[in-house]
Amino acid sequence: MGMKGKVALGAVVGVVVIGVVSANAGNNGDGGTSGGTDKGSSASAERAAGAKKGAKDTGKAEVAEKKAAFAGDGDFQVGSDIKPGTYRTTGNSDGMCYWERAKDASGEMDSLLANDNVTGTSYVTLKATDKLFKSSDCNDWEAVGEKAQGSPAARISGDGGMFAVGADIAPGTYKSTGNTDDSCYWERTKDAGHGVESILANDNVNGTAVVRISASDAYFKTNGCKDWKKTG
Repeated sequence: MGMKGKVALGAVVGVVVIGVVSANAGNNGDGGTSGGTDKGSSASAERAAGAKKGAKDTGKAEVAEKKAAFAGDGDFQVGSDIKPGTYRTTGNSDGMCYWERAKDASGEMDSLLANDNVTGTSYVTLKATDKLFKSSDCNDWEAVGEKAQGSPAARISGDGGMFAVGADIAPGTYKSTGNTDDSCYWERTKDAGHGVESILANDNVNGTAVVRISASDAYFKTNGCKDWKKTG
């Protein structure tokens, strides 16, 4: 079963079900000419060595940072290719980004633990017991801390995907108006596992939606909705 064209287990259409499975030569100074003192040359050498060491250290840090992320296309074995933890992909459009957590590499439906088609941002927590993570047509994934840090907004895109509460979005009451055809779907979750047990509340909305996001919520997910604005 190929990755492309799959329908996410998390797709909720026309029905509200709590628990339905629905994120980068120094300046020598005086005496620094060829006729300068040994002291000047020594100081210059030390500065050059320091600069070289600094560049080397920075290079190591950049390499380490890059290793913490992985590409948005491919199959990755959890524990060897990528470590367990929470990862984020952002800037995805047209719902073409697809990912799945699996308990084995059989490719069968029974191996699926969770999956989703993503527009905007997605956060996913991979457990040590997961065996495989599949990602197709997604932007690169980056590792994030257990509790993401950031400047929480009071207004978010209604089709932005997942928002970390307290980092991407501030807790409070939000309203989205003008939704049609029950295409607006929102979800409050307690983690980024995307399992049935992750969902605290969800809804398919026609017209106006009002949601109270608690400070204890981990994430707020929104797809196909008009923009949300904090009202209280």
